[in-house]
Amino acid sequence: MVLEVEHRDSVAVVTLSAEAARNAFDSDSMSEISATLNDLMDNTNIRGIVLTGTGRFFCAGADIEEFQRSIDEGIIGPLVDNLTSILHPLQVRMRTDPTILVAALNGAAAGGGLGLALACDARIASPEAKLAAAFFKLGLSPDGGSTWLLPRLVGNQTARRFFFNDETWSGEEALEKGAVDEVVEPDDMIDRAVQLASDWGRWSKMSRSGTKQLLDASTSTFFQTQLEFEQALIIAASQTEEFAEGVTAFLEKREPTFD
Repeated sequence: MVLEVEHRDSVAVVTLSAEAARNAFDSDSMSEISATLNDLMDNTNIRGIVLTGTGRFFCAGADIEEFQRSIDEGIIGPLVDNLTSILHPLQVRMRTDPTILVAALNGAAAGGGLGLALACDARIASPEAKLAAAFFKLGLSPDGGSTWLLPRLVGNQTARRFFFNDETWSGEEALEKGAVDEVVEPDDMIDRAVQLASDWGRWSKMSRSGTKQLLDASTSTFFQTQLEFEQALIIAASQTEEFAEGVTAFLEKREPTFD
């Protein structure tokens, strides 16, 4: 069993097993991670997902021994193609789905595991967290969306130094650079992540999904294009029952309740 899922009201806490956290990205484990997260995002009763690891690892990325076996067997290309073909569509959905995803970084996030954490909407780290790319020492270029996601958090040149210097950031260093949002004590980390997922998840579906899409688009489109995207999404949102509830709640001077 790769994952354990615990439900806390509208938030699901997904924990990678110790073995999966150490070597999460073999074909079977990656498929289970993708299937579990997609199933939870399909569930309209789930507004937030907290993703965490076990022990010293949040998610250390690929199984290097599987890499060696595949090199020996001459099938390394198809293996990498398969792994990225599972991970990348999952990350695309994470960035657009209304479900709020929070990474609770209990330990090392490296390689594709770093990309998985960066694809979340927020990151809560313990002091024991470590963020590393871990691609260069393997002779690889970065993957897992890290070259797109990290510069948006820390800036292009800081990300460039991170990759080319093969840096490892502690939780506090990652906080200083903007790669994580908070550093909390290990005993409080999951509760804080659940609280954040719940707080952000209380807003309407269109507010959540639309804002995620608009923010990602904003750094790669012209202003006029962004305005057109905003216009299309706000017109769509204005025709929902959630907008009607928001207007009514405002006029009644109460907090809105979005189903």
